[in-house]
Formats: sequence, structure tokens, C-alpha cells
Amino acid sequence: MSKNIYVEGLNEIPVPMKKVEIVERKGIGHPDSVADALAEEVSKALCKMYKKEFGHVLHHNTDETQIAAGQAAPAFGGGHIIDPSYILLVGRATTHVGEGKDLKSLPCKPVALKAAREYLRKTFPNLDVDSEIILDAKLGMGSDDLTGVYKASGHLANDTSFGVGYAPFSITDRLVLQTEEYINGVMKKDLPETGQDVKVMASRVGDDITMTVACAMIDKRIDDADHYKSSIEQLYNKVYDNALKIIGSEKVNFKLDINTGDDYDRGVYYLTCTGMSQEMGDDGSVGRGNRCNGLITPYRPMSMEATSGKNPITHIGKIYNVMSKLIADDVAAKVTNEAEIRVRLLSQIGKPVSEPLNASVQIVLPDAETNPNLPKWKSEAEAIAADWLDNVDKVSDMIIEGKVRTF
Repeated sequence: MSKNIYVEGLNEIPVPMKKVEIVERKGIGHPDSVADALAEEVSKALCKMYKKEFGHVLHHNTDETQIAAGQAAPAFGGGHIIDPSYILLVGRATTHVGEGKDLKSLPCKPVALKAAREYLRKTFPNLDVDSEIILDAKLGMGSDDLTGVYKASGHLANDTSFGVGYAPFSITDRLVLQTEEYINGVMKKDLPETGQDVKVMASRVGDDITMTVACAMIDKRIDDADHYKSSIEQLYNKVYDNALKIIGSEKVNFKLDINTGDDYDRGVYYLTCTGMSQEMGDDGSVGRGNRCNGLITPYRPMSMEATSGKNPITHIGKIYNVMSKLIADDVAAKVTNEAEIRVRLLSQIGKPVSEPLNASVQIVLPDAETNPNLPKWKSEAEAIAADWLDNVDKVSDMIIEGKVRTF
């Protein structure tokens, strides 16, 4: 069957060559990212339960997780939680199978709660999961029309929707993503005063990049204002040095600002009990943060679909967003690394996921349409897109096994 793949050269200045670029990442401790992560952990846990019980994944979508912020009183040396934040795992799941005397209930809620608790304990060492949050789950059966699409043979799209991806990452992209991963990764052992709620925003104007980092600090690990200031100074030095390593030989001028909301004269500090702003006034929802490449990129094509929590078998909002990124990465790596690659995949409800209504691959260069390599690039890019579309099962497995990011 036709894949409806359309590859074209686009005469346009790629984003990394344009005057202005803005890139953002909400770190793993941001409430929106926490919601994304929990939705995805629940989906993966349900997938594994279904596969163990039935040999395949049953219908579910857990992409509506909500976080209602609590109230806290952080203080140097250690404050306390006044009201815990409330996390509600929301979505659809196959909660029972069979009929009449053969009806069998499935432990969807216990599986979901266990997966969420395990993730929170593993990821947020300064959060007492038993006393500093309230965790609940509301999972019910889906509508007959969508579960009917799901039960039909093969991978049939459960929605008329689209996914978007681009490659390669610019230096601005890489700075933002790798900075957050550094702060919440290897840096933590050297500076445990930092929390997991980290937000990174970069503005590039020409060759000048200004990166702003907001990092929650842990009150019980900081004795006083002088200790706080010292910790921020250490954080600045570590992040700056790491940024220079990321920049390497790139010809950019780099400026770093950290916790610009602080006002030492007025006694204003970004201090938290848990390292998470959801403890005090910051709510969270699935899909309001990073796209499935880990970034928020207003100068690039993006889908508004939440990727996390959607089922990885038929939900286009997940599969096509992930696949678009995989196709773009491959084209950029194997066909041409001098162009910006943009991929958009459009489905039609009830039709095979492997047969999109429109699969668009754009090769973006100022002279793309007249570039002598364009015919070769188009042929190779079409083959890559077709190969990924022929391997929908592989993409689904990668998602279930956690081999691709969703936020």
C-alpha cells in the first residue's frame, strides 16, 4: 500500500542560521514534567501487565494526570509541608475482560499507583512519598468506538491527528537539554543542595546565547543565606564550565544567569522543602511542557499533542510524534547533516498506522530546490520514512521499554 510520502526541498534559512532562536526545557522536577512522567510510567506498567496476562497490549490512555499544588513553609535548615500536593492519575484503561461468569477484573489501579510511587521514590530523594503527597487514581473503560478501533486487527489509527519532528539539534537545543540533564544527573553528587525542579531557557540572537536557569534549592541542606549564596555560586561555575564543554568549537558568545528571581536584599530565595515547586502553588498537567524531543521550541514545528501516557499501539498522538523524530534523526544522520529536516505525519482514524494520509519530509536549505544533491536526498529520505512506517511494532516496543523519551 502507498505510504503517501512526500519529500521536498524547501528554500528557507534553517533555524540555526536565523537571527533569533528560543529554546526551553522544563526539568524532571517541574510539575508539568512530573505529570508527564507519571502518565508515561503508568502506561508502561499497564502495557507490561497486559502483555504478561494476554500476550498483547490492551486499550488504555493515561494522559490526563493532574497535579494540584500544596502548601509549604521552607526555611534555612529545614522547613515543613503544610498541605501535601495532590496527584490524580487519570485516564482510560481496560479494567475487565470477558462477560457474565467469565468476567475478569484487572488490577489497573493498584498497578498504576505502584508505578507512580516507584518513580517518585526513585527520582525525588527529598520527597517523602508517604506523607508529602496524596496519590490517587481514576481509571475507567474507554468509549466503544475507540476501543473498537483498538480491537480491530493490526495497528489502526485511533484518531485523525498528526505528529511532528525535526533534526538535527542546534547548539541552542543541545545547551538547554544537556544543561538540565547535567544538573539533575552527574552534578547532584557534588551539589546536593540543588533540587530537581530545574527550568532552562535559552535565547540566541545572532552568535550571542543567554541561558537562564531556575533551580529549586533544598532548605534542609542549606544552613543560612551565606550558604545559599555559596551554593548558587558553585552551581553557576559548574553549569558554566559544562556549557563551555557542550559549546566546544562552536563560535558563540555565552552568558549564564541563575535564579534571577532571587532578591537577597529583601530575603527572597528559591528555597523548597522537596526540591519541587508543586509543594507550594505550582500545579501540573500532562502535555503542557516538553515535546517528545525533551524541548519546547517555538521556532520549530511542534504538535500540541501530549505524548506521555497515550497507548503506544494505536494512539497517533504518541506514535507519530515519536516516529517523526526518529525519521528526522535518521535523515539528518544518514542523508545530509547540512540541512534542517522537518517531518510531519498525518493519520486518518481507522486506517493503518503504517499508511499515513500524508507523510511530509522537508529538506530545508537556502538553496534546497536547486541543490544538485536534492534528487539523491529525496530518494534516501523517502526510503528511511518508508522503513520506519513498516516497523510500527518496533516503535511501540521502544516506547514500552523506555528507549525513547516522551518529554
